[in-house]
Amino acid sequence: MLQSLRIRNYALITEMEMDFQNGFSVITGETGAGKSILLGGLGLVLGNRADMSALRNAEAKCVIEAEFSISKYELQSFFRDQDLDYEATSILRREILPSGKSRAFVNDSPVNLQTLQKLGKQLIDVHSQHQTLALTQDGFLLQFVDAVAGNLEILKSYRAEFESYKQKQKRLTLLQQEAKISNDEADYNQFLLEELLSAKLDTVNIQALEAEQEALSNVESIKENLSQAQQVLSDETMGLLQTMGILKQNTTALANFGKNYIELQNRVQSLYIETDDIYAEVENMMEQLTDDPHALATVNDRLELLYALLQKHQVQSVEALLEVQNTLDEKVQNNANLDTHIAQLETELAAIEASLQKEALHLQKNRLHAIPQLKEKLERALKALGMPNAEFSIELEDAEVLHADGIDKLQFLFSANKGAAFGSLKKVASGGELSRIMLSMKSILAGYMSLPTIMFDEIDTGVSGDIAQKMGEIMRWMSKNMQVFSITHLPQVAAKGQQHYKVYKQEQGERTISQMKILSKEERILELAEMLGGKEISDSALAHAKELLEA
Repeated sequence: MLQSLRIRNYALITEMEMDFQNGFSVITGETGAGKSILLGGLGLVLGNRADMSALRNAEAKCVIEAEFSISKYELQSFFRDQDLDYEATSILRREILPSGKSRAFVNDSPVNLQTLQKLGKQLIDVHSQHQTLALTQDGFLLQFVDAVAGNLEILKSYRAEFESYKQKQKRLTLLQQEAKISNDEADYNQFLLEELLSAKLDTVNIQALEAEQEALSNVESIKENLSQAQQVLSDETMGLLQTMGILKQNTTALANFGKNYIELQNRVQSLYIETDDIYAEVENMMEQLTDDPHALATVNDRLELLYALLQKHQVQSVEALLEVQNTLDEKVQNNANLDTHIAQLETELAAIEASLQKEALHLQKNRLHAIPQLKEKLERALKALGMPNAEFSIELEDAEVLHADGIDKLQFLFSANKGAAFGSLKKVASGGELSRIMLSMKSILAGYMSLPTIMFDEIDTGVSGDIAQKMGEIMRWMSKNMQVFSITHLPQVAAKGQQHYKVYKQEQGERTISQMKILSKEERILELAEMLGGKEISDSALAHAKELLEA
């Protein structure tokens, strides 16, 4: 229920704060006093679009805050899904900054406008003659039938399963499209994969192959240089080994003359050993060096294949080729498994569809059982509201395909007068008739399901006398199970309220502001008398007002 509403710097409201109670509350006031401003402010905190022109002071921030008791609404999962802190008493706040930016909060946590709208719809239901157009929508009418039929829990389960069904259908469509593409590409992918596998990429070192190619391609040059090196090392007169031998003998002879000469001898000895080792290595290389055209051809072929694969797959390294190979392998494997996945999904869908068909028939059976009593309740309620000849024709047609509400299509026709042809509500019902039908439906719904706070905005326009009194009685009866507000110009309705609020304009200096207050019993009598007879309150109007309050 709405516990309080605080508005600051909005239209004619400088600052207003009101606390509300459960039950039936009425709001009255002269035309232009600010009742629509109150609804506009409430609409903002419920997620309506902001309008900068609504700011009373364009240089100050507009703040609207509504406090709701939500413990009976089972909204814990909504708060959890939206990552919000759940509190039994929750506060919705909307701020409009002078810059034109708008911010929204739930329990001080920032939220986007969509989240605020979703939450707002579950907390308060605002109905005017304009909102009665919802009556002309098949979804609302079927929801109405389902509430009376006791289908709400079954429908909740059905819709969850139907959503799973739709998701699996989308998945199947995607898999089938993928299968078509994969089948077209399968042979080519297999060919590419085998080509890469035959290259044995996991054993390839392209740098080593390139070095081997370089060596095999330059055997004569290598042989010539090795031969010259061998000659430099081993020449009997000027060879490096011969020279190092003489140097070794000289330093050995010096070793007896002190520590410094020993170190010199050791260094020369090391050079001699290293030179001798180099000579042995050069000889070994000369012995192993052969001109091998076959080996060169093999290396050339291997490198040519690798270069071609790199270019073909537009990558720069063998590692990248291996990644391509893995991707192709995965595609080939997936293609092999795709038909199995499709068949499995088709089996699952068939099972879910059978279950949905069964639940849809259960929903249909309950609807068919409820429609006669629903028709009777509606017609009886409208008779009490001055429409004695109102009739409904409510039938179910087979929609042939499963949808979010089952397998039924609802035909909801109306005739206001005896002998008049039946037609859809949007074609044959007037605005006043739609208002009374909506009130009747809401009153019936209140007996079957927990409804949020409801605010009727001049839904009683166009009626008077006994009909107005009956509408007030219906709203008061509804308030036994929910919080009900009625913005009204009719004293018969206003008198039925358990709390009576008045919206009025007040001059403050050179400005006019809107205010709102709760009326005492004496103030209610005066307000009702004024509604009955105008500003000049007569004794008869006062007596009538007292009579209305006591009725």
